[in-house]
Amino acid sequence: MTRRVLLYAGLVLAVAVIVLPVVWMLFASVKPEADITGHPAQLLPEHLTGSNYREVTRQIPFARQFLNSVVFAGGVTLFSLLFNSMMAFALARLDFPGKRVLFVAVILFLMIPYQVTLIPIYQIVARLGLMNTYPGMIIPRATNAFGIFFLRQFFLGIPRSLDEAARIDGAGDWRIYARIILPLSKPALLTIALFDFMFNWNDLLWPLIFTTSTKMETLPAGLALFMGQHVSQYGVVMAGATLTSLPIVIAFLFVQRKFIQGIATTGLK
Repeated sequence: MTRRVLLYAGLVLAVAVIVLPVVWMLFASVKPEADITGHPAQLLPEHLTGSNYREVTRQIPFARQFLNSVVFAGGVTLFSLLFNSMMAFALARLDFPGKRVLFVAVILFLMIPYQVTLIPIYQIVARLGLMNTYPGMIIPRATNAFGIFFLRQFFLGIPRSLDEAARIDGAGDWRIYARIILPLSKPALLTIALFDFMFNWNDLLWPLIFTTSTKMETLPAGLALFMGQHVSQYGVVMAGATLTSLPIVIAFLFVQRKFIQGIATTGLK
């Protein structure tokens, strides 16, 4: 009994630690600036205001930056799903020379922070004349080592007897990949899609480096303008963060069951 009480208490504490910043963000987005910076700090707002939401759409081109974020994060997600799944299929289901070496290379790339490759990628993108363009932001991220590794592990769990039965019926590798592997891998594909979309949607550094025009800025880069060295508009930032978080929350609510299934059924093989 005592163990169960301690377990529930620990879970409640963990949930509170996770939820409290989100609750503070929501309440701060409808507080006047004086209430946010006042002392002592209060969680619940005494005065409600919608001016923060009006200001965030007035001071930055919110609609344009929202569109840029959708194109950037959505484009990376679509290309990543295609290329990662193709590579993972080759590593999991095909036999070819250098397969083990290639898989080891994928594992090694998992250990390299993407910030290390920013300078050479920037130089390549600049020389190709792709700065301030969607292809310049999307193409360098069209694949990633984590997605390849994750999908490869999931594909290994699909019985090979399905491949053999399909080959008896005359199916080739492309048909097996498209008609058997991908339909059976929806949980893993949705999981990777959510990870990729969330990571790129919230990323500040990458779009900030590859865009110098305000017309190509994404929402994280636009919201960063409200946090200055001397003056910070906390209420406006919280309103923008709330609006920015909505697509991620909606996406997770749609795929949460498949997301959990994808994580639970992807083993290390």
